Amino acid sequence: MRNFKEPKVWQKAHQLVLAVHRDLSAFPASKRLGLTAHLRKTGRSIPSNIAEGCGRQSERELARFLGIAAGSTSELEYQLLLAHDLGYLPDNSFQLLTEQVGDVRRMPMPFSAISRG
Repeated sequence: MRNFKEPKVWQKAHQLVLAVHRDLSAFPASKRLGLTAHLRKTGRSIPSNIAEGCGRQSERELARFLGIAAGSTSELEYQLLLAHDLGYLPDNSFQLLTEQVGDVRRMPMPFSAISRG
């Protein structure tokens, strides 16, 4: 079993989730239950899937969960764009959060054995 807190990508993804939760508190009350809940859930999916993959027994299972985490970065990026375009997320928050999403996306996934296929 791998320590999910060790990979830098998990650490960055965790910081991203904290930032998403913090920045979404400015959303209008009427939107907090729908879009904000989905944004938070998608954000949590990234480090959660890395953690779950680290708890799996095989490299193949780990790779599967890392792939899900990677896909969640694109989903979160879109949801942030939607929130911004709807006027719920200010420009500065949108820019900072999308930069963090990009940072997570560009980081190498943990455990290089996976790249050997």
